[in-house]
Amino acid sequence: MAINSLGWMLRVFEPPVYCYHEIVHNGLVVEAFEAAGVVFVDDVSEVPAGSPLMLSAHGSAPEVVAAARAGGGVVVDAVCPLVTKVHHEARKRAAAGFDIIYVGHAGHDEAIGTMAEAPQSMHLVEKAADVEALSMRAGAGKVALLAQTTLAHGEWSEILDAARERFPDLWTPGRSDLCFATTNRQAAVRDVAADCDIVLVIGSENSSNTQALVRTARASGAPGSVRIDGPEDIDDRLLAGARRIAVTAGASAPESVVRAVVERLRPREVEYRRVTDEDEYFPLPRELRDLIRALDVLVGATTGRTGGSGTPGSDRSHSAADVLAGLDTAEAVE
Repeated sequence: MAINSLGWMLRVFEPPVYCYHEIVHNGLVVEAFEAAGVVFVDDVSEVPAGSPLMLSAHGSAPEVVAAARAGGGVVVDAVCPLVTKVHHEARKRAAAGFDIIYVGHAGHDEAIGTMAEAPQSMHLVEKAADVEALSMRAGAGKVALLAQTTLAHGEWSEILDAARERFPDLWTPGRSDLCFATTNRQAAVRDVAADCDIVLVIGSENSSNTQALVRTARASGAPGSVRIDGPEDIDDRLLAGARRIAVTAGASAPESVVRAVVERLRPREVEYRRVTDEDEYFPLPRELRDLIRALDVLVGATTGRTGGSGTPGSDRSHSAADVLAGLDTAEAVE
């Protein structure tokens, strides 16, 4: 959804289009958008007044969103709906007087944005031992547990058990905070790791869900598993002695890179393991859909034809791979 949204921004506006933080944590995706005219910034004050701006999939702090909208340009928030759910729970639990244990990685964009929703009520932990060391607010008796969506399930479970042991009345969401795109991949790695000598996990170093896949593979029977950016990272030393190799990828790794890695390995035989089918669909952000429809109306009023900018309703049939492949021909809509 986020990649598709940024692709639409390049169709609607003349470059440069600005994006707060990396749209997703994948270096190849970021480089492709930069080549097409996107400028990534780490502070919205770097965005010229009136310029189009997209906020990344990882979610942004409330003060960042407010500052972005005060800049006078079109702002589209491409935050993942699953992250939005965690933000909502943080606000809701804090308003109800809860202390909130947030399981996440310090310094990660998603953790920074979520912690900012209720900074006086939230406590960041990264491992089970951190739970015992927590110092809660005086007089607080209610405790909730929330999580960064890209964690490894095993790590989350250990912290959940530790939190329940210390806080027997611990509140947890009815639906897990962990993203289906990451938990599905982790389940697939657990299914295959013990049967392989090494698992190659494709993704960028700053991708939390990619790093979680590496840890999952190592813990599931393939201790030599490693992260790679792409086929250029594969050499004979890496594969020495490996007779059976598994390939998987982080949630934001381009499909073209996955294919290139398999081609580089030149396997005599390829076996595909399917753990689940993903049919979840997140539509474009509402402000972007409204913008595209308004543009269609304008095109119709001035030219007598409709559909000049495309139809956001047909968006479901376009994968992130399709968007990235078309970036070199992306043009602003007249």
